[in-house]
Amino acid sequence: MRNLIHVLFFALVVSFSFSCKEEPRTPPNILFIAVDDLRPELGCYGKSYVHSPNLDQLAAESSLFENHYVTVPTCGASRYNLITGQLPKNPGDLSNQASVSNIANKPAGERPTTFMQELKQNGYYTVGIGKISHHPDGYVYGYHEPKSDKIELPGSWDEMLLKAGKWGTGHNAFFGYADGTNRNGMAKEVKPYEAGEVGDDGYPDGLTAELAIEKLKSLKQQDKPFFLGVGFFKPHLPFTAPKGYWDLYDEENIPLAPFAEIPENSSKASLQNSGELNQYKLGEEKPHLDRVASDAYARKLRHGYLAAVSYIDAQIGKLLDELEEQELAENTIVVVWGDHGWHLGDQKTWGKHTVFDNALHSVLMIKRPGESGQRISQVVSTTDIYPTIMELTNVPSQATLDGESMVSLMENPAAKHWRNTAYSYFRRGISLRTPQYRLTKYFRDQPPAMELYNHQNDPYESKNVANEKPKVVKQLMPIWKKGNTGIFKE
Repeated sequence: MRNLIHVLFFALVVSFSFSCKEEPRTPPNILFIAVDDLRPELGCYGKSYVHSPNLDQLAAESSLFENHYVTVPTCGASRYNLITGQLPKNPGDLSNQASVSNIANKPAGERPTTFMQELKQNGYYTVGIGKISHHPDGYVYGYHEPKSDKIELPGSWDEMLLKAGKWGTGHNAFFGYADGTNRNGMAKEVKPYEAGEVGDDGYPDGLTAELAIEKLKSLKQQDKPFFLGVGFFKPHLPFTAPKGYWDLYDEENIPLAPFAEIPENSSKASLQNSGELNQYKLGEEKPHLDRVASDAYARKLRHGYLAAVSYIDAQIGKLLDELEEQELAENTIVVVWGDHGWHLGDQKTWGKHTVFDNALHSVLMIKRPGESGQRISQVVSTTDIYPTIMELTNVPSQATLDGESMVSLMENPAAKHWRNTAYSYFRRGISLRTPQYRLTKYFRDQPPAMELYNHQNDPYESKNVANEKPKVVKQLMPIWKKGNTGIFKE
């Protein structure tokens, strides 16, 4: 009897121990949404006049990074920094062709490893739709050329897709108008905005949302975790969106740039002449550093930008709804990232391509399944996204990375160990952002060589105080030097 009791007790212990073992965790899926030229012009960033309900809801459920800064304020180079996790080391890393030069045109052993490639090598099924690197459909060819079969990021994708619709190619779709024409084919004889009498699928981003929704349905059937990257074109120029999104705004009530002058003690060389905007030949005005836009035209352009933002917000909402519909949301990390900011008349500038906050401050939110939303005020960089994705997916990275995982910051937004800085590079300048200051050193002939903006009392960067605050400059320079990769020579 005693032996029988021992046997039964042993069986019970074994059974209990097996029942207590954790089930193997299914690796999380990732839905990564890249939005072109999206500065933090959303309700969740305090812009109450912007209609962005879907992104605002996602932000409430995410770690919302209030002070995220990109490394390079131009599309291709910012995306190259994102996918490689490396600070720019040579001037070519600041080009829109950075991925072409350093990845597509290099043999496999000489390319930097993208985070999508690391995920793919560790069991993820990777799909890109739209603009993830620089070329709108992920293939390398010129604006006026037919689509090639040369992929921009070899080794990164199981599938790279775009539904170009009536526009025919990715480049044409990127600059497309509602009638199927595009900026390239029209020799730039077009306006920089359009309110089309069409539905959401009357512009390319509506087709991208449709394609991504269909892909989610098929990815659910996969026996692998997936990475789905979706790149939306708007609010990049031209500011085109269905008229219904324009109608969300009363143009007369759209606020103008809070500071529309060249900063005091700064230089025109620190800014740019709005060439990207002014190449649209039918624009009613051609604002530049010597001629500010009229209030009416500035509101028209800002109206177009906001309409495009609201249009993309709606497409993202459809995608998030489908994630719920397919019962994938419970095991999918959602990231929304803006590839850089955009001056909307700020500092007399329309466009990116500066190392002022308006061109560098962009959207970043990361939703983790089962975690509640929070706002993170510490300074972070796009360079930090690669290691963060690696930690969130528990994929060991073999790449050389310059950023830090933000997971510990997401676990404790008040963490004192966090670096709290971001470096940016452009216009022969290296810029350091801290919670209070932006310090930029320029490697150029035009003075000033040093610019310092105090965001505590000058949030719009209206006055360079480098000469007034030499002690602050001296204190910040050792931190600035950590970001000096030798990209510019004295």
